[in-house]
Amino acid sequence: MGLVYALAAYLSWGLVVPIHFRLLGAYSPNHILAERIVWSSLFAGTLALILAARHRLILPLPLRPRHALLLLSAAMIGVNWLIYLYAVSSGHLLDASLGYYINPLVSVALARVVLGERLRPMQAAAVAVAAAGVGVAVIWAGELPLMSLSLAVSFALYGLVRKIVGVDALVGFLAETLLLLPAAVVWLVLTPEPFLPAESAGRALLMLTGLTTALPLIWFAAAAVRLRLTTLGLLQYVAPTCLLGLSVLAYGERVEPHRALMLALIWVALVLYTIDALRGRRNPVSAPVRSDPDAMRV
Repeated sequence: MGLVYALAAYLSWGLVVPIHFRLLGAYSPNHILAERIVWSSLFAGTLALILAARHRLILPLPLRPRHALLLLSAAMIGVNWLIYLYAVSSGHLLDASLGYYINPLVSVALARVVLGERLRPMQAAAVAVAAAGVGVAVIWAGELPLMSLSLAVSFALYGLVRKIVGVDALVGFLAETLLLLPAAVVWLVLTPEPFLPAESAGRALLMLTGLTTALPLIWFAAAAVRLRLTTLGLLQYVAPTCLLGLSVLAYGERVEPHRALMLALIWVALVLYTIDALRGRRNPVSAPVRSDPDAMRV
C-alpha cells in the first residue's frame, strides 16, 4: 500500500495536476492560484475537522516560536504554485520538469549551507555536475533558465522550512493555505473574472483544484509512514519524468540542444545522488541529507 500511495501521489503531480491546470487555460494563473488556495483551504479544513473528531489528528498545541516559520513556508509554496501555473499556461512544462529534477540537489546544497550538514564526496559531485549543466546551458543559450531555477529554489526553501518547523503534513498544509487565504479572497474580490453559463465546467474544474492539491499530499504522507525513505526518495523522480514526457509527447514542446545537454548532466547528477542514497541506506550513520517528507509538491 505504501508503494500504491506513493505512485498515486507522484503520478498525480506528474500527470493529473498539469493536465487539470492546462484545461483551465481560459483563466489567468493569478486567478487559478487564488481559487486553488480557497478550495484547498476548505477541503483541508473539512478533512482536518473530521480527523480531529476521530482523534486521528494531533494539533501542534501549544504553538511554539518555530511555528511562525509557517508564514515563510506559505510564501514559498505560494510563489512555487504561481510559477508552476505560469509554466503550464505558457506551454513551458519542460521548464517545470527541469525545475523538479534540480530540486533535490538544491535541497542538498541548502542543507550544507544553512544547516551546516556535511556532504559526502558523491553528494558534492552530484551538486557540482548539476550546476555545471545549468552553467553550460546558460553559456550556450545566453540566458538563465529562470523558471526552472525558481521552481527548484522555491520548493527547496519550502522543504527546508517545513523540516525546521516539523508539523504534520495536513496541519502544515492547512495552516499555509489559511495564511494565504486573505490575499486570495482579496484578489478574487478586486479582480473578478467574468462568468458565463458556458463556463460552468471551468468553474467546476476550479473547485476541483482543492481536491487535486490536497489529495496527493495526503497520499504522500500515507506513503511516507509505510516506505523506506530511500524508496520514497527514488520515486520522487516519477513526477518530473511524467512532466517531461507530457511536455514533449502530448503538448509538442521542443527539447533544444542546450536544454538536452543540461537535462543529460542533471540525470548524471541524479544517478550519483541515487547511488549515494542507496549506500547511505546501508550505512545509517552517514545517511544522505533529504528534504522534509512532509513537504508538499505542486
